[in-house]
Amino acid sequence: MKILIVDDEAIIRELILQIIDEIEDIEIETIEAADGLEGLELIKKEKPDIVFLDIMMPKINGFELLRILKKEPPNWDMKIIILTAKGQEMDKQVAKELGVKWYITKPFKIDEIITLLKEIS
Repeated sequence: MKILIVDDEAIIRELILQIIDEIEDIEIETIEAADGLEGLELIKKEKPDIVFLDIMMPKINGFELLRILKKEPPNWDMKIIILTAKGQEMDKQVAKELGVKWYITKPFKIDEIITLLKEIS
């Protein structure tokens, strides 16, 4: 399984990497992007199975990236998990309208991430 972490905060990317490393029963390859534009390029190039996506990022924010993907949907089964500090209901609704099933707000619990990854992998 290939996981892409798209977040402009290096600390969050590193934390997600550490959480993923704790999952022993699934073979996982990880890739990282520091902004939405780089994330979009890596989605097209690497075809990840799961994408952790922040909303507030430079160049292209998470919602803009989702809108681009909705216009040109990928031809594989990619699962997107929003991981953001934006916890307002309006933001959750926008994500849902853009096809996102999983929305986690920061700060998050490590067990929450592990359980979700095991469920959807």
